[in-house]
Amino acid sequence: MNFLIDYNLTGDAVLFWGTLSAEGWLELLPIRFFTFQDADLPMDSSDRAVWHNAAQQPNDPDYR
Repeated sequence: MNFLIDYNLTGDAVLFWGTLSAEGWLELLPIRFFTFQDADLPMDSSDRAVWHNAAQQPNDPDYR
């Protein structure tokens, strides 16, 4: 599962990642977090641009 993390949630994502890791979820599920920068999206991207970007990479496990 790929999750695109908005810049407003970066700190929360780090905490969530730590919880997932500590509870063993990362051993069970292929979870990856990506920032807008990782996805080559400007921080002020519109919802439409974000959805368009996500639609381009729907099931690509190597998505950045």
